Amino acid sequence: MRKVDNNHVRQTVSKKVIVVLLGGALLIQPLSAVPVSWNPVKTPVAAAATASSAFKLLQESYITAGAIKKEYVWTTQRSGKKAETNVHVIEIDLSNPNVKLDAMSGKNNTVGKLNTIANMTKENGAVAGINADVFITSTEGSPMGAQVSSGTMLVSPMKIKGMYAFAVTKDRQPVVDSYTFDGTVKAGDGATFVLAGMNQSAYVPEVGDSKYSHFNQLHIYTSAWGGAERPRNAMATPTEVLVRNGIVEQISEQAPIAGAIPSDGYILRGHGDAAKFIVEHLQVGQSVTSNYSLVSSTGSKVDPSTFQMLIGGHTILVDKGAAAAFSRDITGVSGSSIVSRSAVGYSKDGKKVYLITTEKFGNSTGATLKEMQQIMVGLGVYKGINLDGGGSTTMIDRPLGETGLQLTHSTQYGTTQRSVANGIGVFSTAPKGSLKGITVSGSNVLFIGQKASYSVKAYDTYYNPFELTSTNAKWSSIGSVGTMSGNEFTATKAGTATISVRSGDVTSNYPIEVIGQDQVAEVKLDAAAGVLSKGATVSVPVTITLKNGKSYKLTGDSLKWEFIGFTGSQKGNTITVESTGSSTTGYAIGRYDGFPTLLPFTQGGSEKTLENFENVGYAITTQVTPAATTTGSVKLVSDLPKQTSGKALQISYDFSAGTGTKAVYAVFNGTSGRTVEGAPNGLSVDVYGDGSLNWLRAEFTDADGKAHLVDLAKQLDWTGWKTVRADLGSYGMKYPVKLKRIYVVTIADGQDERAATGAVGLDNLKLQYATAPVTSVNKSIVMNIGKKTATVDGKAITLDVAPLELSGTTYVPLRFVSDTLGATLRWDDKLNRVTVIKGSTMLEMVIGKKELVMNGKRSDTAVAPIVRNGRTLIPIRLFSENLGLKVGFENKTKKITID
Repeated sequence: MRKVDNNHVRQTVSKKVIVVLLGGALLIQPLSAVPVSWNPVKTPVAAAATASSAFKLLQESYITAGAIKKEYVWTTQRSGKKAETNVHVIEIDLSNPNVKLDAMSGKNNTVGKLNTIANMTKENGAVAGINADVFITSTEGSPMGAQVSSGTMLVSPMKIKGMYAFAVTKDRQPVVDSYTFDGTVKAGDGATFVLAGMNQSAYVPEVGDSKYSHFNQLHIYTSAWGGAERPRNAMATPTEVLVRNGIVEQISEQAPIAGAIPSDGYILRGHGDAAKFIVEHLQVGQSVTSNYSLVSSTGSKVDPSTFQMLIGGHTILVDKGAAAAFSRDITGVSGSSIVSRSAVGYSKDGKKVYLITTEKFGNSTGATLKEMQQIMVGLGVYKGINLDGGGSTTMIDRPLGETGLQLTHSTQYGTTQRSVANGIGVFSTAPKGSLKGITVSGSNVLFIGQKASYSVKAYDTYYNPFELTSTNAKWSSIGSVGTMSGNEFTATKAGTATISVRSGDVTSNYPIEVIGQDQVAEVKLDAAAGVLSKGATVSVPVTITLKNGKSYKLTGDSLKWEFIGFTGSQKGNTITVESTGSSTTGYAIGRYDGFPTLLPFTQGGSEKTLENFENVGYAITTQVTPAATTTGSVKLVSDLPKQTSGKALQISYDFSAGTGTKAVYAVFNGTSGRTVEGAPNGLSVDVYGDGSLNWLRAEFTDADGKAHLVDLAKQLDWTGWKTVRADLGSYGMKYPVKLKRIYVVTIADGQDERAATGAVGLDNLKLQYATAPVTSVNKSIVMNIGKKTATVDGKAITLDVAPLELSGTTYVPLRFVSDTLGATLRWDDKLNRVTVIKGSTMLEMVIGKKELVMNGKRSDTAVAPIVRNGRTLIPIRLFSENLGLKVGFENKTKKITID
């Protein structure tokens, strides 16, 4: 038996209850609280996995001495189809004295105040963590099982059958067992009464005669209890006793004691028979003792102080290295559904503990509980239990060499974490060690002219972070493709190099590659066209796709620019028209290491209204994410201050609950979206700002079904009406496109600096269009092989060089054809490169090289341009048909026609 310490626990109960599943936590609600129309969300139920399941270790890394993170892909068959699940494992070596496990509680390390695992891990100074016990979501959320932290019991187990717990003893031995609670309060006159539990929420017991956990029962609450009540929905009016240092200080009959529980005391909460015991046997100023212990499945009493830590879970999953029969009905945790899972177990020799999660997000499919058993056995678990899963599954770790924590993998909500009752923390107890290793991070692919800064993460002999400074880290580069200054590398030409950093006797090398034009497949400007008007600007972000299929986003100053038909300047992602001449069409040619792309500029433009909300002929609906915590609405309004139109669209939002990224969407025309005409290069919107500093975005879907998120305002940092503009040409959308949603969003980073509630108005959505380049009217050209005469629209012309036929390919003089067709021709004598521009199309070829670059995209060709008698001749079909011309050839007369 053990005298009570300052502990924390929690639970709830009310009337008759129904148990349903919410995410992965048990939700117990009174029948009267369940709406008549309520239906549980159905999750997919898996077919039995076959024996063909297999593991593949993807990577492993140290978190700290004695703790290694391992990433697996587990493959199985479901209903004859291959299914893959990401499995994440933190393996703890209990034989290593520099690491320990402990239980973590809710907010401020209390019971009954739910918290995310990321916050628990950070607040407790852990280097890794995983969610633990199931809890009742309709109450304060105390764990359903026991919890012991650092040798102190904070929560007693509920009287629920078949629930197992995981523990590590003070002598570092792992234990999996099922525990009950045994406790007694002894008054100064010698009278005793049974303690029913410690720091518990209300619940429906499965053991004993009572239907209510706190009816006719005596419970103990310590300063670790964080709930506003003791507890909520107890269905039993309390009589309470404040005990400090073993002496009764206060008794409150039929009412709770006000104020916080002192750290050197506790409160006894009684009802019915227990309240009678308090009134008849306890008096202010007299002594009282409260003793308790846990009772194992063998009936032996266990002093909680013999444990370093203990957390409750659900059913046993693995026993003696094999899948065990479930100790409890798994329906309440959707055991047959394919969801995220969490579990804990240990090896046969008792030296290793495994913290395990399976991921359901993206292409990772999650697991059933039976599949989880297979996974655990495959990992080497000898005995292990199920933890809370579904939306509660969360794993946090500290990457090697870093001081900050990260979400190991996506939750079922992406980056959003559910607040849970408790967790298991991994703690380093190692002293400060000497430098052991350095890892370099930064871009390993660079482009000519690009500067890249590199950072280091260093770790000591215990795999804990080691601080490197500019004075003890020396940088250098090996290779002649760039220069190194401090930790910054500037790429000057194509090739390979090695970035090296050294501190003392420890050196780390990091290979990099600088891309050359021969590796480029396409250079694409994320803009359709520019306006040929003095002072006009256009955004020109660049996407370079390599021959290996990889794409990279670069700024406009990654290219060297030349301007035709106007004088321009370029800085960052912006081209500015400085002056124009008499031309109605101009061109900006950007080159990366000589590889070209084109942006046409034209005079004039047009604007069309996409939506003014006066006569909306389709549905505009509300969508929120995450649905569990975010609320909001979308509606048409006519009463915004200084609103000049009849109607505007208002998006109201409430981000005050939950954590992570949150958003409220105005959804246009259901799943279809609002159709956008043509290929606009800009969007303007009148926005009524609320000064919230939140983010306003629009989502378009292009012709390939790809979503593009367009920034309307990175920060809503104004109040009242303002016209905002977005350069649609900078997003690389393939037209036609549809407007799907406009939304207000707040991200996790810096969320406390932005308003949690507010409303934004939208009106006058307008699209801007650039005028297409003017293409000269094509003329009819007739030539003959071997003859220096030709006709243009019937008029005879003398050629400098005759067309010729070579190996089945017809070649014609480039200068004559391009001039006749009104194309712009540019010749680079040094590179033997010819460039032809007609309308919005640019072709570029190199003499003797069997490839063609058209509008920034490289393609291989069967033939190449040639030179004869100092004149360039080009394959006629390759040239003309790429410019949209019709080519004819009469084999008998050797006549060539171009129309």
